[in-house]
Amino acid sequence: MKILNNLPKRKPIRLKNYDYNTQGAYFITICTQNRKEILSNIVVGTGVLDCPKTILSNYGKIAKKYINEISNFYDNLSVDKYVIMPNHIHLLISIIKSENGQSGTPVPTNVNSVVSRFVSTFKRFCNKEYTKNIWQPRFYDHVIRGEQDYKEIWQYIENNPAKWEDDEFYTK
Repeated sequence: MKILNNLPKRKPIRLKNYDYNTQGAYFITICTQNRKEILSNIVVGTGVLDCPKTILSNYGKIAKKYINEISNFYDNLSVDKYVIMPNHIHLLISIIKSENGQSGTPVPTNVNSVVSRFVSTFKRFCNKEYTKNIWQPRFYDHVIRGEQDYKEIWQYIENNPAKWEDDEFYTK
């Protein structure tokens, strides 16, 4: 047990006292381990009006496959929008109430919430196909607090490839 006491204390990143099983929208960011740029490349000047184009690597293609398939496992979750950047993925997800009025697990905790289980399942499926782990252990989330917040995050995801060089995750 002494080994556990020597581990650094991590700052909690989940919203304190918030039930992550609650119906609503969430902005999720999942980063690659050490922010390695292995998911895609952003290429500028290759299309109409020189709009940036995201070219997925094999890792990115697998991630896209599971983003598109994962909601089949959750009847109360939808992926509304996403973008696969070189070293991270942004997702805008919504949790909806099922017919029985439940939106998630019966015991609402941050660890077993719909959001955490979604991210965990996504990473696990990807890693199985990758045959290794490429993801950071944790993820970032933001609870959407209204229609304006939702629209701004939608636009952020939409415009993220065009602003790649200004992105906080840009490493070059």
